[in-house]
Amino acid sequence: MDAIAILGFVVAAGVAFGGIVVGAGLRVVEQYERGLVFRFGRVRAVRDPGLRVLIPGVDKMRKVPMRIVTMPVPGQEGITRDNVTVRVDAVVYFRVIDPVQAVVEVQDYLFAVAQVAQTSLRSIIGKSDLDDLLSNREQLNKGLELMIDSPAIGWGVHIDRVEIKDVALPESLKRSMSRQAEAERERRARIITAEGELQASRKLAEAGNRMASAPAALQLRLLQTVVEVAAEKNSTLVLPFPVELLRFLERSTPPDPGQKHAGNVEGGDAGSVGSGAVGSVGSGAVGSVGSGAVGSVGSGAVGSVGSGAVGSVGSGAVGSVGSGAVGSVGSGAVGNVGSGAVGNVGSDDAGSVEGGDAGSVEGEHVALASPEIGAAEGARLDSTESADPPSGSAIRTKSP
Repeated sequence: MDAIAILGFVVAAGVAFGGIVVGAGLRVVEQYERGLVFRFGRVRAVRDPGLRVLIPGVDKMRKVPMRIVTMPVPGQEGITRDNVTVRVDAVVYFRVIDPVQAVVEVQDYLFAVAQVAQTSLRSIIGKSDLDDLLSNREQLNKGLELMIDSPAIGWGVHIDRVEIKDVALPESLKRSMSRQAEAERERRARIITAEGELQASRKLAEAGNRMASAPAALQLRLLQTVVEVAAEKNSTLVLPFPVELLRFLERSTPPDPGQKHAGNVEGGDAGSVGSGAVGSVGSGAVGSVGSGAVGSVGSGAVGSVGSGAVGSVGSGAVGSVGSGAVGSVGSGAVGNVGSGAVGNVGSDDAGSVEGGDAGSVEGEHVALASPEIGAAEGARLDSTESADPPSGSAIRTKSP
């Protein structure tokens, strides 16, 4: 009896011990894991998901997750290629593709990937411009992925993707960029406004040309404007003065009559007699000569006036009256003859002078051939050099 009891106790103890041993050697590998079995320190096998039995005290298992790991990279400060200090943070997505290398080749693949990601991020900051960090992130992400994946591939880790999360800028730079963006938007707005005004001016010019060809359209437009203004209930209504009426008044206004003073001469101009010249004017007008010159009027007379008119001679010369008469001269000048010169004139001679140029007479005497002399001072005039010659006239003399 005692032997049977002892045997039963031993069997029960053996079963319990066997159960404990078997339980100690059982392992469950999850679907997203792989079990790496070490036997006496060496890699024995890689166990797939499921219930796996190990030899207690002999085998050891290390489970390696095969899922994609999301690792945030802390913000890294750096100076860009264009000397701008920025702070950039990123995120890395990777997974283990070889559990043996991930466990054997590196002590802690998670820490190793994190360090490589930080150093690569600093390197990519220094190689890039600020504009690239802000607007060309796709290229930077690809470059950063290659930089991290190159050493990680030896650890049994594959980098799926890397993304730059945020680029922190200094406050002063933010304000500068804000002003720049505002100026750019204002420039674009002005360009759009100018283009709109250009198109509107072209259409307005086209409409103006069409209205100019049809005056009735302009009147209709005027009436339309008046109606629109009147609809606003304004107390004051401004009506434009008709342009056609202004043009009519301009055409109907007679021009100012000019002074028909043919032979009005001042100091040697056209129609006037300068020094020693005789200016002739058409018949029927009054010749007025300034500063010692004689204006002749009417055909065939020198220093005289046509029939019934009176010639006015400046600076001491006297014009005679009557058709074909020769005017007597005061102060020794006939027909604007310089001081000391004598003109010999015939009664019916048309402004011709003997022995000299027009209006310039040689000699010292004047022979009056006409039987009719108006207001003559003598039959013989000795011309001598005047004490005060008229201003603006040149006098030519010749000795006898």
